[in-house]
Amino acid sequence: MNYKHLHYFWTVLRTGSIARASEQLHLTPQTLSGQIKQLEERLGKPLLRKAGRGLEATEAGRMVQRYADEIFTLGSAMQEALQTGRDGLSQSSFRVGVVDSVPKSVACHVLEPCLASPAHGRLICHEGKLTALLAELAVHRLDLVVSDVPLPASLSVKAFTHLLGRTQVSFFASEALLASAGWTARRARARFPDCLAELAFLMPSTETALRPRLDAWLRDNALAPPVAAEFDDGALTKAFGRQGLGVFAGPAVLAGEIEAQYQVLRLGTAPTLVEEFYAISIERRITHPAVAAITTAARRELYG
Repeated sequence: MNYKHLHYFWTVLRTGSIARASEQLHLTPQTLSGQIKQLEERLGKPLLRKAGRGLEATEAGRMVQRYADEIFTLGSAMQEALQTGRDGLSQSSFRVGVVDSVPKSVACHVLEPCLASPAHGRLICHEGKLTALLAELAVHRLDLVVSDVPLPASLSVKAFTHLLGRTQVSFFASEALLASAGWTARRARARFPDCLAELAFLMPSTETALRPRLDAWLRDNALAPPVAAEFDDGALTKAFGRQGLGVFAGPAVLAGEIEAQYQVLRLGTAPTLVEEFYAISIERRITHPAVAAITTAARRELYG
């Protein structure tokens, strides 16, 4: 395999487009596209696909990206070690996979203990689909998977699920959205959850763990809000919510943080609608110090 081509592919994903990568690499877009095409032919799989006006990695592309992250991170570490005389490989690493439907703020809080203590090693974090991450866990390329669903019984992976915690779900909206629909924050909160029926809604996609629970909760409350859009990514959902394009759901345990970060208001919380988060590891009884720190902190500080 031509590692120069791999570096080109990696740079495209890091910069977000062929054009920006071309400027950084001092190549024409046509040359860069041709080099990546050669890499795809060598590997026998497409690595990039169109997404709107940009590009995104395919499933195979995300896997190649994870390996490229390690390859080029090690290359940078080698250069630094040669310059400083300190061998970075002597430090242990803690590799975590985060299922892409887990809210980024939840993942950040869950993994925070790994950064608080150097003894846990350098944190290397990958994001992806549950099945792909569990395959990496099974061959010990990951130490832990953070997920919003437990280990599926249908998968023949020898791993164990540890509940990190559960939280009720809150609903958020911008003042602009409420005003456009003729609502005040006070009135919407007083009329929660009935107010949801008259407000545009930003739904999690059917691939997320929350969606079937949210659909059931809406049915139980005889609510059928107009759905403006559906998203796989929670951060993108909140970004659209901040722009006043719809109501969105989020973990109640992080309500204050969501309100401050996205400049939205909490309309109310659904006591019977619950999200759960899990740590999946190859250990039945947790002994890895970093995994123990994560589970203990999550249960005590995030969900306690």
